[in-house]
Amino acid sequence: MPDLMKALTRLRRRYGEPELPPARTPFELVIWENACYLLPDSRRKAVFDALRHRVGLSADAICQADRSLLLELATMGGMRPETRVFRWLEIGRITRTQFNGDLNQILQWAYPQAKRALLQFPNIGEPGAEKILMQCGMADGLPLESNGCRVLLRLGFGRERRNYGATYRSIQEAIKDQLPAGAASLTRAHFLLREHGKQTCKTNGPDCARCCMVEMCEFARKKAHQATA
Repeated sequence: MPDLMKALTRLRRRYGEPELPPARTPFELVIWENACYLLPDSRRKAVFDALRHRVGLSADAICQADRSLLLELATMGGMRPETRVFRWLEIGRITRTQFNGDLNQILQWAYPQAKRALLQFPNIGEPGAEKILMQCGMADGLPLESNGCRVLLRLGFGRERRNYGATYRSIQEAIKDQLPAGAASLTRAHFLLREHGKQTCKTNGPDCARCCMVEMCEFARKKAHQATA
């Protein structure tokens, strides 16, 4: 079994402290997850910042905003801007009706209850809800997105299954006894793994020659063996 803490140490030396999203509260992080579609983080940040400065990042501000302005900002976020506007309005509506306009209150709840609360929002599945809570200081494991999953799978944590959910669970089972302690450390791990997957351990054409973990990597060993066979 690979050494997760050793891998994370190398990633931190390689990339430094990861850049965290500008969103900080649960409401802001739900909006952040719905800011754009299949676009780089720079565009997501541009949409998020525009919402903050031109509309306001509160449930009331979004629900009361001019729809043409919301559509203008949503268009910055790529395809299907009308769907994005609908989701923003739903996020505002749910926050107002289910949480009296204050989603921060879930941070005082038990973890399972807080997680269920976030699952009510558009485009927020279990890993997304866990990631939001982790960034707000509540953590129960290490939530992963596709880049982080790919990195850990190639290192040798878990096994690829027929469906993504089963693969995800196998990775989580493999890393559960090696996780860093505390939400801040888990958040750092999440974004370091994500960055490595985006920059080096890509889906197609991973740059193993420049990887800081190459001698630890099961995928790299198999690739080298195939090249010499």
